[in-house]
Amino acid sequence: MKKVVLAYSGGLDTSCAIKWLEEKGYYVIVFIADVGQNENFKAIKARALSTGAQKAYVLDLQKEFVEDYVFAALKAGAIYERKYLLATALSRPLIAKHQVAIAHKEKADALAHGCTGKGNDQVRFEVTAKILDPKLESIAPVRIWEFKTRNEEIDYAKAKGIPIDVTKKKPYSIDKNAYGMSIEAGILEDPWVEPPEEIYQMTVNPQNAPSRPVYLEIEFQKGIPVKVNKKAYSPINILQKLNEIGGAHGVGRVDMIENRLVGIKSREIYECPSGTILYTAHQELEALVLDRETMHYKQGISLKYADLIYYGLWETPLKKQLDDYINRTQTHVTGTIRLKLYRGNCMVVGRKSPFSRYKEELATYGEKDIFDQNLSEGFIKIWGMPF
Repeated sequence: MKKVVLAYSGGLDTSCAIKWLEEKGYYVIVFIADVGQNENFKAIKARALSTGAQKAYVLDLQKEFVEDYVFAALKAGAIYERKYLLATALSRPLIAKHQVAIAHKEKADALAHGCTGKGNDQVRFEVTAKILDPKLESIAPVRIWEFKTRNEEIDYAKAKGIPIDVTKKKPYSIDKNAYGMSIEAGILEDPWVEPPEEIYQMTVNPQNAPSRPVYLEIEFQKGIPVKVNKKAYSPINILQKLNEIGGAHGVGRVDMIENRLVGIKSREIYECPSGTILYTAHQELEALVLDRETMHYKQGISLKYADLIYYGLWETPLKKQLDDYINRTQTHVTGTIRLKLYRGNCMVVGRKSPFSRYKEELATYGEKDIFDQNLSEGFIKIWGMPF
């Protein structure tokens, strides 16, 4: 029997994949990655074993996920198509890395996942795995099995006695981690339909949020958030704290039409309160401490870095080279940003840094002004002379 390591979430696709792979003659080992889903992993492991898995690994990857993946993207300013904070996309190369390690430990022949042939995650899993070990076979049951719809999968699961949490009335595909949540499928596939409130799990409806704003102070050290309201938190606890506060004020909802890597457009719903807060604060701090040319140049790097994450190219040479550049830009990204959260809005209302490039005596129109405005006439003539 060939051994296969399946990245298992406990959802509809991967639950059906266990039984399907078993029926094809595979010895199935499942790998359950805890990236902050806040789920009952004992129950998920038991479900996998009862469905037909021979072995089950559960690894707590939350610390590594936040410190090495989420914060790397934050420092880069990576936002795909200026809206998606990449919460799901960031978890995939991490999961794939550990999936390969388990395959080596178990001397497995193949890796499997529950991604569809239309999605981005299939690319992220398989490209990462192939970079780390080209010899491992990749199996994608959803791309090749006989089921054409999620409803057919639900029928298969019921026929085989596979416990699942989805129904035909609520066929949403949901992925959650410590950073944020992705929701798709079902009625959301019609881009004209307003998302029903039932899909949201991390954020309250902004119109039902508190009538008074809340103020937050986020302190950064070299681009990394270290304190909230002057209190130090671990990286994972910072995300938890900001998800809680931001979610309670309706901050972090995104409804977008995005361009998938495979060439189609899809309608995606995202929740990422902590990311919305941290990106807003981080970008404002960079505006305060970076020189103009670095700041403008880095905007292009941010777009490229987001593409690399989205396209599953985390382990590539270019991404690692960009990390070196980005870390250099963060040397002086130290300081505090004050934010006001109010009914879905996240607004910057204060900023300070020991490395601030803002000089009041140059910017002011008051009595402290030391800017020699007479110099501007010559500057303008020279600046415009080539044209």
